[in-house]
Formats: sequence, C-alpha cells, structure tokens
Amino acid sequence: MARESWTGRVGFVLAAVGSAVGLGNIWRFPWMTAENGGSAFLVVYLGIVLVVGVPGLLAEFVLGRRSRKSPVGALRDLSGSKNWGHVGLVSVLAGLVLLSFYSVVGGWILRYLVASPTGAYFDAPGAYFDAIAYGPGAAAFHVLFLALTAGVVYGGVRDGIERATTVMMPVVLLVLVGMAAWVSGLDGAGDAYAFYLAFDLDTIRANFLDIVLSAAGQALFTLSVGAGTMITYASYVGEDRSLPADATMVAVLNTAVGVLAGLVVFPLLFSTPGVGVETSGPGALFVGVATAFAALPAGSLLAAGFFAVVALAALSSSISMLEIVVAYLVDERDVDRQRATLGVAAVILVTGTASAFLPDLFALLAGPVVDVVLTLGLFAFVVFTAWVVGADAVAEFARGTRFSTGLADGWRVLVGVVLPPFLLFTLGVGVADAASVDVGTPVVVAVALAASALVVVLAARTRTIDEIAR
Repeated sequence: MARESWTGRVGFVLAAVGSAVGLGNIWRFPWMTAENGGSAFLVVYLGIVLVVGVPGLLAEFVLGRRSRKSPVGALRDLSGSKNWGHVGLVSVLAGLVLLSFYSVVGGWILRYLVASPTGAYFDAPGAYFDAIAYGPGAAAFHVLFLALTAGVVYGGVRDGIERATTVMMPVVLLVLVGMAAWVSGLDGAGDAYAFYLAFDLDTIRANFLDIVLSAAGQALFTLSVGAGTMITYASYVGEDRSLPADATMVAVLNTAVGVLAGLVVFPLLFSTPGVGVETSGPGALFVGVATAFAALPAGSLLAAGFFAVVALAALSSSISMLEIVVAYLVDERDVDRQRATLGVAAVILVTGTASAFLPDLFALLAGPVVDVVLTLGLFAFVVFTAWVVGADAVAEFARGTRFSTGLADGWRVLVGVVLPPFLLFTLGVGVADAASVDVGTPVVVAVALAASALVVVLAARTRTIDEIAR
C-alpha cells in the first residue's frame, strides 16, 4: 500500500514538536526543576539538551528519512540484518509501555479540566487528587483520553496527526505565553524568577552528579527520543531539507514550552501560602497549582484554561506513542491503518485500565521501566547510526544542508563515541540507586565505558559491504 507523508515542513516540525511537548514539559519539568535547585537544574538541562538531546534526535531523524520505515524496518533494512530488526522491536515495546501509564495521566488531566469550571477540587486539592488518581473513575477517563488519541491516529498522517498538531501546538504556545505574562504580576513572582532563573553555580558544584542524572532523564523524556517516535515521524518526510535545522527547531520549541511552563507554575506556587516549592514533587501540577488557582480571583476560569493547554500537550504526545506501534503494524505486517489503530487501542485499553487500578503497576511503568526502555532505545539508535549506517548516516545528515562535511563527521563522533557511554552511565547509576546498591561512580564509569566499547565493536562488524568498501 502507498505510504503516507507530511504535506510539508511545517506539518513535520509541528508534529515532532507535538510528540516532544507533553506532560514531560508541563508536569514533570517544573517539579524536577524544583527538586534539583531551580536555576541550577535549568542550566544543566539546557546543556544536556544541546549536547545529548539534539544529536540523539538527529540520529533518529537520519534513520527515519534514510529508510522510509518505522524503527523495526529501519534497523533491519539499513543493516541488512534481521537481528537489528529485532532490536528495533524495543520501540514497539516502548510505545506500549508509555501509553499504558500515559493515558492514565491524560485521564487525570481531563478530569481536572472538567472539574475546573466549578472549582470542585479547590477546597481540598490533595484529597481530591488522592480520590481520583486510581479506581473506576481513573479508568473511565483513561478510556476517554485513549479514544481521543486513537481518533486522531485513525485519521492518518496528514488528515489525522498533522492536522491536529498544527492546530494544537500554536494554541499551547500562545496560551502559555499569555498565562506567563498574567502571573508575572502576582506577589511572589519576583522570588519565583530568582529561584528559577538566577544563575547558581554553588548549587551546581555541590550537587553536580544528581543534577546531571535528573537533567539527562528529563531531556530524553521531553525530547521524545529513545522510543523510536522520531524515526517514525521522519520516515514520512518526503522531500530534501535540512534535518539539523529541523532538529534544532524541534528542540528549541520543545525547550521553550518547558521554560514557559516554569514561568507559569513557579509564580503560582511562590504566590500561594503553605505550598512548599522545593517539595511539591509530582503533585506540583495536580495539588500545588490547584491550590494556587483556588486562592486567585477568577481561579476556576484560569484553571480551566491551564488544564486545557496541558490536555492538548498530553494528547499531542500520546498520538506519537500510538503511532509508533501502528506504523510497525502498517509497515511490517501490512495491516490496514484503521484496523491497526483499533487493535493497538484495544491492547492499551486493557494495560492502561490495569494501571488505573494498580498504583504499584503504574509506578513501575512510569518510573524504572520507561527509564530503562528509553535509555536503551536511544543507546541502540545512536550506536547503529554511527557504526552500522556510518558514512551513509553522514551523507543523510548533510543532505539538504549547506553544512560542511566536517560538521557531519563531528556529529557522527559525538553520537558514536560520546553518547553511548554517557547513556549507559546514567542507566547504571539509576539502576544502582533503584536497587539501593552503592557501587561507586568510578565503577559505573568503568563498566559503562567497557560495555559501550564492546557493543560498538560488535556493531561495527555488521556494517554493510558498501560501507566497508568506503
């Protein structure tokens, strides 16, 4: 069957931004920033986005456009090896895992959106969240959010995903800008800006490793790399254009949304007595911000607008997660898009409902499982790009650009030499912390370097004959 494509650059960029912009920006970014020193975290995060996020995003773009396939087909066809195709299945797993908890959180957002006009959660925000987080109500709103997601993907690349994201993303940006301007007049705005924006070198020095690890996880999550989403989206690119320019634009717009979210959330929290900014944690959005809206004039109206924006952002990301699995079925199993969409949605209906009833399952999927899957996914993609696709990846990077080949070669070294051990290091420290095992940073560094070198050597042996000849 004929493969779909974007109508043009704007559609592709906004769809990719929509995939990246989601709860990671508006929900996770503010509380991660608060827990890691405010401006100290922001500075390190921006650096990691530039050095790790953008090159990793470019690797996925290159694989997608070069192959015109979803991740499984991309890795198989570009390597000529079914084994690499099997590695690509991690993206299918990632899509299923992500949606199994993400649709539950999306349901929470819809619940708050519906409740905002009446201020139903204003009297006791904490108790309200505890009451609606899990159980039959959470399952029902998860189903509603999933239905909205499936409806867009069911419509196809152009008529569904592109049309939806080209409307949603400008709305998200405009409303966040408007709310950031409005909250700038609140009493606690000055203190909020000092906490969020004032450069704090002492905090960075005192907590550098913790901040780096948290910032790295946040960068991967918010840029939507590691799950194969960007490979899938780039596979629909039907014209020559600058992938570095597109990746930079996606990263800039995505980061802008996260920064804007902080400019909205922190003035709200600092202006609300009794709300601990540094300890707001994951409840900052659902409890801390809800408490702030309750204390403001026209709070119910502002809350409705805010949660509408969060709902749009969440929906734009969930669409891309579903598309990963649907594209696999369409490309590799020759399943009709509509049947594939309904089939995958039926699976998520079951797994997401289980997450809505089982808090421990939700925490497992939303925490350790997704962190491991995304990190290993990006690790596989960057190693494959640099050491299997090799010179062809450099050529694809340069196609449609005016950059020198030196820049493209430098990018290959970055994704092939620097990123793999960095990713394994962050994964190793995270696993050790989760298991409460203190193995020491030097040991983790040594293991990460050795494991990366071994994988690179094995991957390099699978290069195509054409690459070896060059």
